[in-house]
Parts: sequence; C-alpha cells; structure tokens
Amino acid sequence: MTKFDVIVIGAGVVGCAVARHFTLEGARVLTIEKASDLLDGASKGNSAILHTGFDAPSGTLEQQCVVDGYQSYMDIHESLGLSVHRIGALVIAWTDTDEDALNGILKKAHTNGIHDAHLVSAANIAKREPSLSKAAKAGISIPGESIIDPWTSPYLYQLQAIENGATLIRNCEVFGGEFNGTEWSLETNRGVFSGASVINCAGLYGDILDQRLIQKSAFKIHPRKGQFLIYDKSANPLLNSIILPVPNETTKGIVICPTVFGNVLVGPTAEPQSSRDDASVNTEVLQQLQEKGNQIVPDLQNHTITATYAGIRPATEHQDYSIENQSEKNYISVGGIRSTGLSAALGIAKYVFDLHTSVRKPYTSLKSPTWPTANSIDEKKERDWQKADNRGVVCHCEWVTRREIQQALEGPLPVASLAGLKRRTRATMGRCQGFYCTSKLVDMTEGYFNEPLSSSKA
Repeated sequence: MTKFDVIVIGAGVVGCAVARHFTLEGARVLTIEKASDLLDGASKGNSAILHTGFDAPSGTLEQQCVVDGYQSYMDIHESLGLSVHRIGALVIAWTDTDEDALNGILKKAHTNGIHDAHLVSAANIAKREPSLSKAAKAGISIPGESIIDPWTSPYLYQLQAIENGATLIRNCEVFGGEFNGTEWSLETNRGVFSGASVINCAGLYGDILDQRLIQKSAFKIHPRKGQFLIYDKSANPLLNSIILPVPNETTKGIVICPTVFGNVLVGPTAEPQSSRDDASVNTEVLQQLQEKGNQIVPDLQNHTITATYAGIRPATEHQDYSIENQSEKNYISVGGIRSTGLSAALGIAKYVFDLHTSVRKPYTSLKSPTWPTANSIDEKKERDWQKADNRGVVCHCEWVTRREIQQALEGPLPVASLAGLKRRTRATMGRCQGFYCTSKLVDMTEGYFNEPLSSSKA
C-alpha cells in the first residue's frame, strides 16, 4: 500500500487546487472524493465570477486568499488554457441608501488593493450599459472583475496534479481514522489509506469530517442555498459587464452577468436551510428572481429562461474562513469557504501549504512539471466543432462533438456520471436541455457511468 505525504479529502474547487499546489511542490498526494465526479458538492453551483476581493472584509483571511487566488489565476491561466474575460463589474446604487454606501465600498476596495475602482455617474452607467434600468442612481466600476469557466479550471487543477504524480480515488467516503504520532490511517469504504498529513477540504461536510477524525470542529456548517436563472444566448448582447448590487452583511445580493458560455445568469438567492444536499429549486422563488432581473434589465422579459439551478454554500457562524492547523496531529481543516471559493481556491492552496510547511521540512518542488490543457467550452474561444475530424456534433444546442464526449469518457480523469459529463462538455445544458441529444448519450456512455443512463431518460 502506497503511503502518501498528504491526503486531501474532497475534490471540490478548493480540494483540487490544494492537491495541485502540494503536488507541484513535490509532495506525494492522494485526493479522496466520496462522489463519483469532481465538483459534486458546493462547487457545482456558483456564479462563475473571478472576484478581485474589492468588497471582502479588509484584513481577513478571506480577503487575503481572494486577492492571492485572483492573481494566481491570472498568472497560470494561459499555461493551462483557462478562460478569463476581464469584462469588469458595476456596483449599482438603486436607492438613496445604496448611493450613501458607495463611498464606503470604494474606500474598502482601495484598502484591499483594488486601486482602479472608481465612482461612475448614472449617465456613464447608461452609456456603458444601455439595456440597464434607467433607475440606476450611481455606481462603482471595478475593471478587474472577470467571468471564467468554473468547471474546467478545477478539473485542470486536479488533472495537473495527477499528471505530475498525484492519485485520485473517487466513490470513497472517509468514516474515521487514527493518527499514531507520525502518520494517519484513514478508514474508508474502499479500504485503509495512510498518509503523513490530512487536509480536510470536505466543504459542506467539513465539520462532520472534523468530528470523525479529530473529534472536534472550530465551525458548524449552516447551509445556504442560492438559486439561479440561466437565460438563452439571445440575451447575451444585453450586457457588457457584471452587474452587482450594493452588498449587505448576509449576501452579495443578486448578480446579473454574461457567462463565458454565451448565456446570461441571474442570481443567487440566499436561503438558510438545514439540508446539506437539497439543491432543488422553488417556483415561487424563481419567479421572484425573474421579477428582480426584469427590474434591473427590462429587456430580459423578452428572452427565454433555458435552465434553473441551485448551489449550496458552506456558510458557518463565522464571518471569515475557518482554516485551522492542528499541527500536533498533522491535520488542517479548511472550512467556511462560502461563495468565494472559486476565486480564492489558488490563494487558499498557497495559504494551506505555507501553514503545512511552517512546522515541517519543505518538499523539493518539481523542476519541469507538465501543464495539461483541455477542450475549451468557452463560447468565445475555438471549439472542437470548428476543428477537423471531430466525428460530428452530438449536442447541437451547445455544439458538443462526439470526439469531446469520447475524450471526457476515456481521458486520464474520466467522467463517471451525466452531471460530470455536463460540466466537462456542456452536453444537454443548452436550449433543449437534452431533449434531442440524450438518446445518443445513452448509447455513447454505456459501460462508462456508475449509474447508466436509461432509455426512459432519453
């Protein structure tokens, strides 16, 4: 049985980034994920925005990690072939109270190092965003806010780890473990795994995993659901920027923005709930979300909603991240990452690595690591359907080719479920929501998925 330097538990965006960082620094890394695919928990539902950290609480760990994560993403995105569209954001004041808050938000942005943030008038907002409601009173421009592909990036973090020596085991749940003073033995449904250190990146189940392994936790997860609307690609020309509200203490509020996939996103809501798994959507809430979107961008009412979804954020009782280093047990718990995990992931990975090596000898970093890339599912980049020998288009709404699907099923990090295939290729995520292509996918995925697609789903 292989013994690892580090065992990362959880293959969400943070776990994938942590696995990548430790691997490139020379550690022997094992990632354990209880689901059949990456990003199956909190990471599967987000706003797909790379935040600058302009509105993060100044001086907090969250603010530090978001700023570091943003810069790290910008540093590596070309090497991994990752998408980033620096379209900028506008924080819009819709009321007198909102307008009074703008100077405080701008001051915080400057304190957080976002020095290009600046006030904009209602006239400038109307010029930049002609489809926006004329009720906007004033705003703040944040040029660095960007939209990215929220699924390919963590996939490539994990893939880079694997191609440089790391191991990933899926469908593997950790039930308990023991630390003998020098190494951990983790008990799972797939056997016992040994490693010198454990890093808990279990997201919505982080506090439960803490209890299983160290019998205590510095935080309690309070799940918070966020529901979203996705508008058809025809709505994309309505917006040039990310439209943000003036945030409050609980939430950043309802965002309206283009996506790299050519749609328009509206959301999320912020709904406390007890369930860590219930990502269902509610018709009444979605109608309220639609009404809010129509108030902000009136022409949205002339475009079709093609999809709805919900994400669950692992909020805690704390206002900051809960990253705890139990150095006497070679254990680090990464909790309470909430809604900024996509932006902060690479920064969190660096912070966790620095915590880890502050009391341990550093590893020998890889001199010439490999840098994998993946097929782009970004609407504005060259897609596989535009290349030769792609074997034809299977999903015509999203222009997904047979070659893309086959590569996702057979590559070094193959998908094992329809949800995983959607995130890798966007098959079935378009206007018809799989009505026309699912029957073909039933045949193509036979023998690949843990739970086969049945003909009744076609």
